[in-house]
Amino acid sequence: MAEVPLPSEGKKLFRSKKNRVLAGVCGGIAEYLGVDPTIVRLLWVLFTLLYGAGLLGYIIAILIIPEQPQ
Repeated sequence: MAEVPLPSEGKKLFRSKKNRVLAGVCGGIAEYLGVDPTIVRLLWVLFTLLYGAGLLGYIIAILIIPEQPQ
């Protein structure tokens, strides 16, 4: 039977140091999900333009998502 990893052993969300344009939020989300960072950035801009909450969400994400350790 397969062993289930503990939450502390799984993937963790960090702000990216290598895929960053502003603060690395979209790059970190893309690395976590395993998708291209450009797709996440485009979706974030689209969400900002359509609903207006994207900018506030980005600022909150900067504050709560830790930066990737070395």
